[in-house]
Amino acid sequence: MTSTFSMPMFRPFVPSKLRPWVYVFFAFTFQLSGGMYLGALNQMVGGMALMREDLLMCLYANLAGMAIYFPLLFRMKFRFTNKTLLAASALGVAACNLLAPHIRFLPLLWLVCFVEGICKIQGTFECMSNIQLWMTPQRDFTVFFPLLHIVILGSMQLSDLLMTYLLHHYHWTYMHLFIAALMLADLLVIATCTRHFRAMKKFPLFGIDWLGAVLWAALLLQVAYLFDYGDWLDWWDSPAVRRLTLSIAATLAICLWRMSTIRHPYLEPRMWTYRHLLPVLLLITLVEAILASERVLEETFYEEVMHYAETVSVQLDWSVLAGILAGCMFAYWWMHVRRFNYLRLLIVGIAALAAYLVLFYFTLSADLHLSQLFLPVACRGFAYAVLSATFMTCLEEIMTFQHFFQALSVFNMLHMVVGGVAGSALYTRGLACLVPDNMARYGQGIDSVVFSRAPFDLGEFLETAFVPSVMEVSIKQLYGWAAYACILLLLLFLLYDAPVQRELKRIPQWKDVARQVKNSFWRTWHHPAEANDGRPSPPQG
Repeated sequence: MTSTFSMPMFRPFVPSKLRPWVYVFFAFTFQLSGGMYLGALNQMVGGMALMREDLLMCLYANLAGMAIYFPLLFRMKFRFTNKTLLAASALGVAACNLLAPHIRFLPLLWLVCFVEGICKIQGTFECMSNIQLWMTPQRDFTVFFPLLHIVILGSMQLSDLLMTYLLHHYHWTYMHLFIAALMLADLLVIATCTRHFRAMKKFPLFGIDWLGAVLWAALLLQVAYLFDYGDWLDWWDSPAVRRLTLSIAATLAICLWRMSTIRHPYLEPRMWTYRHLLPVLLLITLVEAILASERVLEETFYEEVMHYAETVSVQLDWSVLAGILAGCMFAYWWMHVRRFNYLRLLIVGIAALAAYLVLFYFTLSADLHLSQLFLPVACRGFAYAVLSATFMTCLEEIMTFQHFFQALSVFNMLHMVVGGVAGSALYTRGLACLVPDNMARYGQGIDSVVFSRAPFDLGEFLETAFVPSVMEVSIKQLYGWAAYACILLLLLFLLYDAPVQRELKRIPQWKDVARQVKNSFWRTWHHPAEANDGRPSPPQG
């Protein structure tokens, strides 16, 4: 059934053909925003006197705010007008961007980033939900989700590019000022070109489990804190980590108890019972953990081995952006145009992810040219786009609308926070183990023969040759292990998709087996001529 598309929230003087593009622009501006922009991570570490883990926690707090807010999106849409929601979101994003660079008290900084994530997802949802019928008049999610991910994933790369170029010419705080200026421009358009409009009758905010939302958010942030600071605190050798682990277990128990006892919990128990939901959640967590190599292994290679400046390594974002666009359009062609099997599209995405890891393993060297990395990172962008769009489409297929946004919240908790931070912790721990081991192994080559060269500068040798070589070997080893894991996941998908019989024969009961054995003996006793080899004996006489 086709619905008629219109945007009555605009004032009459705004041309009809321009209206949806205004909302596309709004969506891009919201997605460009963030709490702290990690493209300038090294400069922020020095400028704010904070650790890398502190600033990474800002990222996870921002993503947690986005993930936890999904069940409230439609409730807010039913309660407030379109203009109110967009104006509040833009004002919230602008305020958070102006405040964040000047805050040094970490809990307050994380809270500001968390609120910014809520405003960001509310503004994006309000824009995209109002132009959905413009994008697909049949409300076909095989069209909507690939196009949505062009906005989301494309904005991530554009934000990194914009941050780097602003940092090259100005100070890192100019990114926050630029985003605040974009939000003020949005507010100006909203104030002059839109009016208050509600598509349905006003629905009050009754029956929302606000305490449950706070508890789930606390659980998510505790998990992010554990994996983010775990290596720095020396994991469970630290009393702080042991106390945090007990706190996570207690918070999880309270969340589950509340979910099973109150009438309208924030995440309903029935949401967890849908078929294929748990495999989808597990798979997206594994994929995100593997893709965390981008934040740990790639950045370490660029900084410690190649010594690239930000303006050099950021050129790879253009290849990633091309891969994202290709992946989204390929997912659109596969799911909507050809209507092929979703499982095989997941196989294509995982194969592209394996190609990225294998290409990086064989390409990674201190002698490579930057252009040699264009293909591997494009494969990463392609894989991320295909898998993200396909997983979200699968989630919509298996869920009813009643529980879809609750499942989307859990999906994004694992997709945006838990999978990435756990994968980063695993890679970081791997480097912490492999680098000293490789130093001990390859350090045996520094002997009296090497020292006999004149002149020999030990400090320069270690800094320019030995340590980068050890880092290169360690990173390559981790890429190899990640490639093994991804190829194993790909083989499991291929085996699952193999054309074998799905329904196995029923195993007979013991009494049926005994009856068959008894009948075979009975036939042998009464037909001795057929007992030897199954052939009748020749006639006698």
